[in-house]
Amino acid sequence: MEIRRFKETDSIDDVSRVYAESWKYAYRGIIPQDYLDGISETRWSEYLRREIPNLWIVGDDKRIIGASTYSPARDSKYAGWGEIVSIYLLPEYFHRRIGTRLLNASVNELISKGYGSSYLWVLEDNLAARKFYEKNGFSYSGEMAETDIGGKKLNELRYVLIV
Repeated sequence: MEIRRFKETDSIDDVSRVYAESWKYAYRGIIPQDYLDGISETRWSEYLRREIPNLWIVGDDKRIIGASTYSPARDSKYAGWGEIVSIYLLPEYFHRRIGTRLLNASVNELISKGYGSSYLWVLEDNLAARKFYEKNGFSYSGEMAETDIGGKKLNELRYVLIV
């Protein structure tokens, strides 16, 4: 499986479908189930279309199975930093080091663009994701933000990678 850039022959809806399936699996028991059940496969298509220059994808022989996006920091407090905006895989591809490869591709691209350090946000209750990021060198910065997803208040934690 190769980590690569999105091509004209790829379907942005296929990438969005990965996000939707990943959310429905990874956030069970964290985000209200009725909200997860209502996520359409194309929910992220428009967002992803705008992010193509900052999008990595990975596929097996038949389909796109994972994706990651990154950007310069969207938080002015972290000007000069990079941000890992998203990283999602189809659930059947979890725990195969593909996520690590996607994360590294995004971090390395940010470094090549002059962003020495990076951050990301992760739901406090998503213990598997937190463990994944910690295993890959990120650590909790002590910063928290409250968000509302599906009518439930959740905490997001900022994780940082200092390079």
